[in-house]
Amino acid sequence: MAETSTETTVWTTDQVMALAPDASAQRAARGMAGDRAWLESGLSSSDDVPPTVWGLCQGSGSTPYQTAVDLTEPAFKCTCPSRKFPCKHALGLLLRWSAGSVTDATAPGWVQEWQSSRAARRAAPTPTSPAAPGGGSSGGGRAAPGEKAQARRADRISAGLDELDRWLADQARAGLASVAKSGYAHWDTMAARLVDAQAAGAAGILRRTSAVTSSPERLLGELARLHLLVGGYRRMADLPEELAASVRMRVGLPIATETVLAGPALRDRWQVHGVRDEIEDQLTVRRAWLRGTSTLRPVLVLSFAVAGQSLPIDLLPGTQIDADVCLYPGGQPARALIAKRHGPPARMHAVAGAAGIEANLRAHAAALAEDPWLDYWPMTIDAVCPTRDGGTWHLVDPDGVALPLDPASGDPWRLLAITGGRPTTVTGEWSAGGLRPLGAWSEGRLVRL
Repeated sequence: MAETSTETTVWTTDQVMALAPDASAQRAARGMAGDRAWLESGLSSSDDVPPTVWGLCQGSGSTPYQTAVDLTEPAFKCTCPSRKFPCKHALGLLLRWSAGSVTDATAPGWVQEWQSSRAARRAAPTPTSPAAPGGGSSGGGRAAPGEKAQARRADRISAGLDELDRWLADQARAGLASVAKSGYAHWDTMAARLVDAQAAGAAGILRRTSAVTSSPERLLGELARLHLLVGGYRRMADLPEELAASVRMRVGLPIATETVLAGPALRDRWQVHGVRDEIEDQLTVRRAWLRGTSTLRPVLVLSFAVAGQSLPIDLLPGTQIDADVCLYPGGQPARALIAKRHGPPARMHAVAGAAGIEANLRAHAAALAEDPWLDYWPMTIDAVCPTRDGGTWHLVDPDGVALPLDPASGDPWRLLAITGGRPTTVTGEWSAGGLRPLGAWSEGRLVRL
């Protein structure tokens, strides 16, 4: 088997460290990056198998740990008993590879066996949900069970949203000052009723609204958005299909993964411009913002984890992947699933879609017109500098246009340190609170903030 690593882009230290589950794992990985513990290591790649970094690491026992990383996704294997994922051995091995300490070598049998098992899983057909049987005949036949369940859910959602509309009217009559003084239970009780009515999306909007009661302007806007959502659901049959799909998504109607993957795929080289984790309803939600280098289209890849579970780590800021994505209907920017990868991630050499502040704001306004319930919008802003006016931080472009930074993201000292105060391209997430910087282009690479 001919070995080559010429097409495998070496990751930076920052990209490797971004995979670590916590700070202690980062410290442990740096301790594993030296030569002392590694008995052997290598990089194997060919036309038949994805590029894989592997190594044998001597631990406290007599048998060395077998560690391997498939660089395509990435995927990890280690025989150590660590509950962290990836473990310090996998991260340390990647740091050695990043530093140039891992050379090309033929994979040993245990690596080849792991590669073969992964290839077999990829080749296995994906199970799909059976098609729902058709409805009754024109003579009055009975509806299929799937249709009955959908009808019951629609009735429950309608009843839940009707109750929400009455609740919103009560808040308007009481006045914003009174609403702002209401405790958390006031909001959580209504949100729980929406969850019971299977309108979890509306419940999530309501819970987020409870966090902005100190700002009357934002509070009024969020309550108005909920009222608009109720009206949209009631008139959904009259709405354009894209807007109706957005209403269904924002209310919380699910769509099966198999249905999304059965739709048309969009192939591009997708750059990972930023990743952000948030805690929502006892779930860790990861938002990964991608932009196509050819289409310049932004897409959102969401992943979720409950307490104690690890989130996927296959999308590294500063890399790009040649992949097919399938888009969910409705919503701006479109949520996407990665359907097929056509190679391992590669390092970005430029930031696609960078534009001035005004151009980014126009794009946000256009998206908001298509989806009035838009919470976050990705921005890729060219040639901006962080400045502070009083106690407020802004990004300012060469035309003097300023964009406020979200105070919740803290002071942008890391951004200042990376750029030295010079204009640079910044990627970030725009919301009602301002811009949260996620990455900055410096010295030919995107640095995660």
